[in-house]
Amino acid sequence: MNIASTDTAPVAERPAAPRIVRGISIDDTFAEAFPMKATRLIVTARDATWARNAAIAATGFATSVIACGCEAGIERELPPDETPDGRPGVALLLFSMSGKELAKQVERRVGQCVLTCPTTAVFGGIADGEPIALGKNLRFFGDGWQIAKLIDGKRFWRVPVMDGEFVAEETTSVVKGVGGGNLLFLARDTDAALVAAQTAVQAMRNVPNVILPFPGGVVRSGSKVGSKYAALPASTNDAFCPGLAELAQRTELDADVRSVLEIVIDGLSELDVAEAMRVGIDAATGAEAGVQNGLVRISAGNYGGKLGPFHFHLHQLCDQLSEPLEGR
Repeated sequence: MNIASTDTAPVAERPAAPRIVRGISIDDTFAEAFPMKATRLIVTARDATWARNAAIAATGFATSVIACGCEAGIERELPPDETPDGRPGVALLLFSMSGKELAKQVERRVGQCVLTCPTTAVFGGIADGEPIALGKNLRFFGDGWQIAKLIDGKRFWRVPVMDGEFVAEETTSVVKGVGGGNLLFLARDTDAALVAAQTAVQAMRNVPNVILPFPGGVVRSGSKVGSKYAALPASTNDAFCPGLAELAQRTELDADVRSVLEIVIDGLSELDVAEAMRVGIDAATGAEAGVQNGLVRISAGNYGGKLGPFHFHLHQLCDQLSEPLEGR
């Protein structure tokens, strides 16, 4: 989970009145999310393979601001008619806790992972917002041979490289974002938890303006704020660890839950994160991943509402599902 510096432990209250969706119990709780800064980059190349190679590299080691500096991921692949230069492309979203840190991450990641990748170019993907450097500083790699070009009021830099030239828009825009939306899938075993989480991820990746920054969209090492070790800002979320159910001071697990997996969602707006969570619940409770496959409950992590202003109540999201619910 995304966390801020505080001693408040995560809370996921058990449902006072269970909400049942297709046989799955939905906890009466909420996911608590935080303001972040965000930008979109569009990476293009001569073919989709090289655009994807650059995108994967540029979004590597970007799962959590706890240690990575930013959270980043591939939003979607773009056909040539949706990119600035008419070539295949990939849209990336990057999130950080400040515009200054985000600018640092953009420059480093583009410089080391996009500039270096054969045939690529990079453009800003958000029209309005606070500008930060994209090609503005990377142009100096051209050692004086770089050339600026102004098109429709936008400045682009052409930097000579060994396969031709690297084209980069001078700036990209930073806007407000939302980080830390989340869903917890509680299942009878790891196979069942994986089926539920992977099914949810597949559906959520069709929602625009969001990313799921962890590997494959799923995280097993859900965290709480703080640790018994003073040097650590975060530690294992023991309340959701099956192996600690009879040992930890507080547990959120029943005897039939032996595996828990989490999906974390970052989005450009509160509505985007809410939609991704709704789609995830809908998919995970469906026929391909639901109760018959071992999913027991869906919950979410929060900090009692004390840290983040964005609260995504699971029962309210369930009210937006298309079919009638049991146990209302």
